[in-house]
Amino acid sequence: MFYWFLKWIALGPWLRLVFRPRVYGAENVPLEGPAILASNHLSYADWLFMPLTLPRRVTFVAKAEYFTGTGLKGWLQRTFFKGSGQVPIDRSGGSASEGAIISAKRLLAEGELFGIYPEGTRSHDGKLYRGKVGVARLALETKAPVIPVAVVGTDVVAPPGKTFGRFTRPVVRFGKPLDFSRYEGMENDRYILRSITDEIMYEIMRLSGQEYVDMYATRAKEESKKDRGAGSEAA
Repeated sequence: MFYWFLKWIALGPWLRLVFRPRVYGAENVPLEGPAILASNHLSYADWLFMPLTLPRRVTFVAKAEYFTGTGLKGWLQRTFFKGSGQVPIDRSGGSASEGAIISAKRLLAEGELFGIYPEGTRSHDGKLYRGKVGVARLALETKAPVIPVAVVGTDVVAPPGKTFGRFTRPVVRFGKPLDFSRYEGMENDRYILRSITDEIMYEIMRLSGQEYVDMYATRAKEESKKDRGAGSEAA
C-alpha cells in the first residue's frame, strides 16, 4: 500500500512534474510474471526513477546503509525502502549475499519484478564496471528473463557524495529480454556464470553509452582513493 501511495500520490507525481523522465522500451517489461531488471547504478536516485516509469512494482535488494542514513536524504531513503517492502542486505559476508539470492528467488517465484544492480555498488566516476555473477545465478535458478536497463542522468540530479546536483531529464531505457535457457542446469559452472554476466553488462553498456571497465567497482573505488591520497602526499 505504501509503495503505491509514494508512487502515485506522495512522490511520483512531483518527480514526473519536475524532472519529466523519459522512458524507452517499457514495452519490453512484461505486464505480468517474473522478470529480473538488471540496471547500471550511477546514483541513489536510480531506485526512484526506474520504477517510476513502470506500472508494476519493482523490488530491490538494498544495501543496509539505505536503512540507516541521517538527515533529509536518509529519512527519505528509509521511508521509501521500509514502506515499500524492499529487502535490506549487509554485504559484509557471503551468508548475507546468499540471503539476498534467497529473497530474490522468493520474490520471482511469486511473479514479481526484481531489480538488481550487477555492479554491486554505485559507479564513482560514471563508468560501467564489471558485473557480479549473482544476477546470472538468479537467472538460471529461477528461469526468469533478464531485462537490461540503463538509467542515464541520475548522477547529474543526485551526484555521488553530494546531497543536491543540477537539473536534467533522466532517461530510462529497457532492453529486449535476455533468455538464458540454453544454459539450463549449468548454474554451478563459474565460466558460464561469467559469460552470462558479461552478456548482460554488454547490453547495459550498449543502452547506457557508458565506458566499460573490466574491473569490479569496489576495487576501482579503492584504487581511486589511493591515487588521490598519493597525489595529496606528493603535493
